[in-house]
Amino acid sequence: MKDYINTLYRNHSLIYKALLFLCTTVLIVYLFPKSGKFRYTFERGKPWQSESLQAPFDFAIKKTGEEIAAEKKEIVENALLYFNLNPSVETKVREGFKSQFEATFSDSIHRASSEKLFKTGEQIISQLYAFGILSENHDFSEDKRIAILDGREKIKDGFYSNLIKPDNVPGVIDQVLQNNNLKHYKTAFVSLFFDLVEPNLSYNKNFTDKALQDELSKISYTKGSIAKETLIVSKGEVVEGSKYQILKSLQSEYESQVWSQSNYNWILFAYTLLVALVLLMLFLFLKKYRPKVFDDNTKVTFIFFNISLLIFITTLVVKYDAKYIYIVPICILPLVFKAFFDARLGLFAHVLTVLLLGFVVPNSYEYIFLQTIAGIVTILTVSELYKRANLFISVGQITLIYIIAYFAFFVIHEGSVETLKWETFIWFILCGLATLFVQPLIYAYEKLFGLVSDVSLLELSDTNSKLLKELANVAPGTFHHSLNVANLAEASANEIGANAMLARVGALYHDIGKMKNPTYFTENQSTGINPHDELSAKESARIITDHVINGIEIARKNNLPDRVIDFIRTHHGTSLVYYFYMKEKKEYEVADPEDFSYPGPKPFSKETAILMMCDSIEAASKSLKEPNSTKIEAFVENIINKQVEEGQFLNANITFKEIQSIKKVLKHKLANIYHLRIEYPE
Repeated sequence: MKDYINTLYRNHSLIYKALLFLCTTVLIVYLFPKSGKFRYTFERGKPWQSESLQAPFDFAIKKTGEEIAAEKKEIVENALLYFNLNPSVETKVREGFKSQFEATFSDSIHRASSEKLFKTGEQIISQLYAFGILSENHDFSEDKRIAILDGREKIKDGFYSNLIKPDNVPGVIDQVLQNNNLKHYKTAFVSLFFDLVEPNLSYNKNFTDKALQDELSKISYTKGSIAKETLIVSKGEVVEGSKYQILKSLQSEYESQVWSQSNYNWILFAYTLLVALVLLMLFLFLKKYRPKVFDDNTKVTFIFFNISLLIFITTLVVKYDAKYIYIVPICILPLVFKAFFDARLGLFAHVLTVLLLGFVVPNSYEYIFLQTIAGIVTILTVSELYKRANLFISVGQITLIYIIAYFAFFVIHEGSVETLKWETFIWFILCGLATLFVQPLIYAYEKLFGLVSDVSLLELSDTNSKLLKELANVAPGTFHHSLNVANLAEASANEIGANAMLARVGALYHDIGKMKNPTYFTENQSTGINPHDELSAKESARIITDHVINGIEIARKNNLPDRVIDFIRTHHGTSLVYYFYMKEKKEYEVADPEDFSYPGPKPFSKETAILMMCDSIEAASKSLKEPNSTKIEAFVENIINKQVEEGQFLNANITFKEIQSIKKVLKHKLANIYHLRIEYPE
């Protein structure tokens, strides 16, 4: 049992990765649609590339979205508006007219017969209530069809223009009087009917909406059917018109209805295999090309978390409405990975994620093409993410690439730009704006996962930070040395395309361990007294080499990131404290190199290798007497060649060509420091 526990403990990192692999696979498969995929790919206007296709089963031909939309539009336009009638209103108005008529026209009977005026009044009432008077105005078209309900029974239908609006009553009165040559009685009739006339119609919105929904529910979403074994399309035949719609119908039927519960498990198993293969490729890439990332469980978790998060968000958007899929800022993924790791890992993870999303989104090929191109542009254009202008420029380029690629695909599919959906360009712009969220996201990830990006490095490079201020006060010579080394390292890193910000920050903090015993280092000795004179060579060497260990302790106490601590650990590699080694050898004739060697490790990146070169060159350059270009060239060559011969750069991924470029930069910088003129040939 004890051996079993020990085995588990020794392999706990691999066990964790296996569990992470399993959980991520299960999560992604759970998010995937659980239907089959149509095995054929086709595009409108393109020849059918596969073998001739016969219907594998009976299925209905589905109408296009445009056809269904047109039917719905026609139903909406022809839908009836329903109004409730109050029949008692007209009776009440007629009775009121009878009682008010004599009082109104008692002094005018001598000018016209009472009978004619009375009949005209009744005619006005009949005209007003022929269809009815509305209780309020509505914003409907005049030619809109209407139906009048008495209770739940339809008693009359017509058009909205037949109904009398409240403000049209005087006009109706005037028209009837004019037809009867009684226009001069207008004032009297208007005054009479002003208090009598009441609306008898009210709009029944609930009944109208219900009737409309009933009509819409009767729409058929299919038009005809295809019998089993009917030839659908022959090889080489152009897919267009009805052929295209039949194929789309078969594809939809295939993905939604063919897959029963009996083969659901097979589909699940197949999805699991594909997702597992993709994630396995990512694991193999990390193990082979990024072993340090692979060995760090936090970083591996971070990578898998981001991939799962993007798939989750995209799945939610597709389930809500697939037309919004291009709003999801997929290009945040390579941006984040490039900020914390490198461009190659960012692009590799991005491509794998897009391949997985191909199972979720419609128009898989178009989506994969657009997102892959956008990811490549992201990797190629974004440099120095901590500079805000660079991010804005890159996001603009990414958005432009989206628009151009989508436009090209649309023209290929449709053959024209007449039906181009301009709103999709708005989605791409919103996607670009969402990509800008990468800055606060990186900050959040730094706090959650303890990672370091160039944005944090920029903050650490501030010489007004607490630790660098302390270094400047306690060991001013070391601080000045660190500034000079930082300038040399930054220039060298820029020359060979390394991370200049990381090299600069590493150089600023590489000697903070000297704060513990500052006077034991020559750059801080201002009185002319050297405390090493009272120590043995071994003791002096121990104090010198201990500044690496002390630096690591101070760095951890001040929460410096591991990427910066790596520079403190490696800036001397496993080299000798040569001065005290020779002093010991001269005094005792025999000296053990291990007593005078730095603990290491050797530099294991371009940036840490650059720091070792620049640190040695800057420190040793103080001993140059009467420097000239010849001396400087020989000086730089000797120091760096010696480091190469000692194998200090064997673990760093730096080439001889890059070392030569760094030498060139250092020679040029030292020449500027010592104000040397270029020697022209005579």
